Order: sequence, then C-alpha cells, then structure tokens
Amino acid sequence: MANYQNFLHYLKQHQIYFVDFRFTDLHGVWHHITYPVSMINEELLNGGIFFDGSSIQYWCAINQSDMLLIPDISPNLDNIAIDPFADVATVIVTCDVFDPLNLLPYKKDPRYIAKQAEKYLQQTGIADTAYFGPEVEFFIFDSVHFQSNAEHCFYNVKSDEFTNNNGAMTDNNHGCRPKAKGGYFPVTPLDSMHNIRSKMLIDMQAMGLEVEKHHHEVAPAQHEIGIKYRSLLHSADAIQTYKYVVRNAARSYGKTASFMAKPLFADNGSGMHVHQSLWLNGNSLFAGMEYANLSEIALYYIGGILKHAKSLNAFTNPTTNSYKRLVPGFEAPVICAYSMRNRSAACRIPVENSPSAKRVEIRFPDPTANPYLAFAAMLMAGIDGIQNKIHPGESHNEDLFEDKEIAKTLPSVAGSLREALVALEQDNSYLLVGEVFSKELLTSYLEMKWKEVTAIEQFPHPLEFSYYYNN
Repeated sequence: MANYQNFLHYLKQHQIYFVDFRFTDLHGVWHHITYPVSMINEELLNGGIFFDGSSIQYWCAINQSDMLLIPDISPNLDNIAIDPFADVATVIVTCDVFDPLNLLPYKKDPRYIAKQAEKYLQQTGIADTAYFGPEVEFFIFDSVHFQSNAEHCFYNVKSDEFTNNNGAMTDNNHGCRPKAKGGYFPVTPLDSMHNIRSKMLIDMQAMGLEVEKHHHEVAPAQHEIGIKYRSLLHSADAIQTYKYVVRNAARSYGKTASFMAKPLFADNGSGMHVHQSLWLNGNSLFAGMEYANLSEIALYYIGGILKHAKSLNAFTNPTTNSYKRLVPGFEAPVICAYSMRNRSAACRIPVENSPSAKRVEIRFPDPTANPYLAFAAMLMAGIDGIQNKIHPGESHNEDLFEDKEIAKTLPSVAGSLREALVALEQDNSYLLVGEVFSKELLTSYLEMKWKEVTAIEQFPHPLEFSYYYNN
C-alpha cells in the first residue's frame, strides 16, 4: 500500500479538477481515463482503476477483460505533470497494468517489460543503471489528407516550407524556404517553425522533461527537440510525454505533427538515434582504453546489438514505412558496423569531453517504435553481447554510403518489416532471459505486426498504376 498523502495534498494545493490516468498499449499509443478530483482518495489509488483490457488491441480476450491500472506516483511527485493542453486543471499520472485476480503485473504491459529489463540488468551484476538518450525527429505539416479503400487510395501532405511553393503565382509568396537538403540549422525566416518548437520546449519543461535544445532538421518541415538522457524506464516515459506535447502543440497552432519514419519521398526520414551507456555505483562502464576510448564491456554491448539487429528491428523499426527510411543515401544507417563519428554506421561513437560522457549511439531506430519495448530489447541484446563476449569486429571509419565494396562485405539491418518479423521469430531467446519479454507477448506482437504486413502487401499501391496499368 503506497502512501499517497503528498499527492492528495498536491491536488488541493494546485486546485486540480481532474486526474488523468494513462497507460501504453503494444503499438506505443497512450490511452487514458479521467476522474474528477472528488473521486480521488487513497482507497482508489491503492486499489486501482478497473478497465476493459479486451478493448485494447492484442491484449486479453473478452472473457478475461477486466484489467487494473495502478498509479505510479513517486513520493516526491517528480513523475506527475499538469497537462498544459487541458482547459481545466488536470494532472497526468502514468500507470502500470495489473491482473486483478492475482494482483501481478500484466506481462503484455510495455512499461512492465521496461521495468523487468532494468531489474534483470541489476540481477546480472553487470551494472545497476542503463541510461538511454533518444534523439527524436518529427515532421510538422500544414495539413494532411489520406484515405484507403477498395477503389481509392491516396495521401497528400502540405507545408509552406516545401520548395515547390516557390513557384506559386501569388502576390504574397515570400520565397523564404530551405533549399533541398538545406533545412539543417538555418535561422528564421527559413526556419518557419522556430516559435512552435520553442512553445513545445516550454510545454515539455512544464511537464518535467529536461530539454537541451531544439532545431530544424534536414528535410523541409522536419524538426528535432533534444531531451536529456534518463534511465531506461524514465526515458521511455519521457518519449510518451514528448510525443504528446509535439502533437498537441502543433494542433494548437493549426498544424499537424507526425512521427512517421518516411512521410516524404526522396528526402530524409525521421530517426530516433538512441544513446546508451551502462553504469555501476555511479561510474560509467563504457569508458576504457579500447577503440575510441571504449571499454571492452562497451564493445561487447555493441556486438550484441549488431548481432541481433534484424530481430531488434521488429521493435526499433516496427512499421512497413520504417523501411522506406532504411535505405542508403539519406543519413539512415543500414550497415551493421560501428565507428567513431561516422554517421553511415549503425553504431556511432560520439566524440565526448569526459569519460563519464562515453556512450554508444544506435542509429537505426525510428520514432514509430514503442519506446518501452525498443529500449528493453536493445538492452537485452547488449547484455547478451556482454555475457557471451560478442565482439563487433573491426571498426569502419569509411563513408559506407560511398565505399560500396566494403559495404558489400558487411551485414545490414532488415530490409523490410517482413524480414524483421521473420528474424524475431527465429532470434528471440535473448529477449526471454530473466522473464523480461514473455512468449505470450511475442506471440501477440508478431500477430499484430504480421496483420499490418499482410494488409499492406495485398493493397494496390498508387505507384503500381503508373508502372503496370497499361502493361
């Protein structure tokens, strides 16, 4: 029984009207149920909130539908936040999902899996903390239209930043737009979304995130807001808050935001590069005397991730659209190599100014990933690499996009979601160790993703009409 007196006092002190209880499904989507503050007491908080788990895709059957949300509220209340987008004062509380019959955590709850991964790391004795620092990119469009049915399929996105708008014959065409591949770091007015990102940053700070920077990205309408690294679980929690703020802030400006990996043809896609390091007793385990001043443990960690890259892709790149980004030439690293400073490798070793900042950056994930599952899977792959001393081989400092001969000799990430799912079916034992992932979860996850693959493979594509209509 947790002590929620501080929380109840907080609700009165800040004149809160509603409490929004939230949890995450297998897709990584946030769900919520809202209670008026008059209903909030210790009995409710300790006993939990019942909900219909069968209405959440790929969770439980209708005859086992009752599930329980247990609020995760820390004693110092550092993991709750006032919702900046609610018209009436509302506090957001993240919850864990439990089975009400045995009061055990639900094994398909992504947040539980993240907690299990952290617990298993500590049980191994290798480290006590895994830090994750994701770099999340996204697009902000003026509008989006899309529809798919048996006889009609299209999408259309619009942004004033698209260069084809330079040719619009209007009296007020300002012509201030980034050139092709010229979106990285220009000032206003070329960076037309500066004020929106600043508002997003302020909202993220208000919700408890430590935000380091924001800037325009390479493609038109593409952006990034940098948040500080946290422990695995709290970093995944932060991603949920990050996405919530970006989407709602964009909408408040009359825009729409998307975390799709590749919404624009022949331009840069959105990645989620993930910086990772292991620590023990307050000391980094990744600093050493090996290549790029890495430790042997860090090299083995890299080796585990590169070995399991294709099965990891099922979690780190979980959409068919993800693999339209994972092609050479658009800063998307598809080659399973590691290198210092080299952005063409799947694993980059960033230059740092102190041993405590030593880390590895895994560059193939994208922001459509469920952060709890993706981070937990990468940690488990890294642990497997350490335990089995999987060395990643030689480093590669060449531009692997240009040096085709060397690139041919190296393994690559999965080329499609189908390939990633097949890899996960064949290579998943490292995820099951320590009861972090369960076979039940993997079965449901694979079923969910195979359904997407099958539907998209069977649906006629508009480009097929261009190629084949008159054949």
